[in-house]
Amino acid sequence: MELSTLARIVIDTLITTETFPYMWRDPLMACARADDPLFLRLKEVVTPDHLMPDDLLKGAKSVIVYFIPFRREIGIDNSSNYPFASELWARAYIETNTLISTINERLSGFLSLHGYRSAITPPTHNFDPELLVSRWSHKHIGFIAGLGTFGLHRLLITPLGCCGRLGSIVTDAYIEPSKYQKEEICLERRGTKCSKCASRCPVQAIGSNGEFNRKECYRMLLENDRRYGHLPLTDVCGHCSCEVPCSYGVPTYQASQELP
Repeated sequence: MELSTLARIVIDTLITTETFPYMWRDPLMACARADDPLFLRLKEVVTPDHLMPDDLLKGAKSVIVYFIPFRREIGIDNSSNYPFASELWARAYIETNTLISTINERLSGFLSLHGYRSAITPPTHNFDPELLVSRWSHKHIGFIAGLGTFGLHRLLITPLGCCGRLGSIVTDAYIEPSKYQKEEICLERRGTKCSKCASRCPVQAIGSNGEFNRKECYRMLLENDRRYGHLPLTDVCGHCSCEVPCSYGVPTYQASQELP
């Protein structure tokens, strides 16, 4: 059995046996070559000090990226609490970050059993607090691995939508890379009027022409964290990913017309 297949089994098994399996749908997984030239482009499109796979693990050959999609009930609950994030959404964020850490630990152990090394990165809070950009962007790495394409809201839209969380792990095992997602998934980027994500943003941080106000977005995340002070750090919002045409799958024009 191929390593990629075994890695998928590890991820699938953990999601169905964790304490809160009702939060998630079946995951997606993809792989990228550690020497894919698109990694160097991240120093231009994300931040000049964005890490390369070899910075995390000398001799890296592959990067495994996976997307854990939320069940629609989670998105509906969050959307109904507009303009703030719902407590269920905040708890889903916490539990999914814990799940991602567990998946990475299990994947690392699995790879070690097969004689391979790996490097784990945290699921979140690996960003520059001033510039508000990540030095290891899971969503950009997901793009390189072919998991999906970017939407107007700057989130990665996968075949299972954008409403979920991403994780990744670097290894010196060679795993057959996935194919690039060549066609745009976002309706706006396909030339179809939508902009539902922009209209859902509580602080108008998303412009209809693709502009993005990071500071306004982050201000809203911190506001939600203050609302749920009884929970661990929950700098969340998620309204641009909930109950929009690309939330739970590939968006359609019909969905863009039916949603308010």
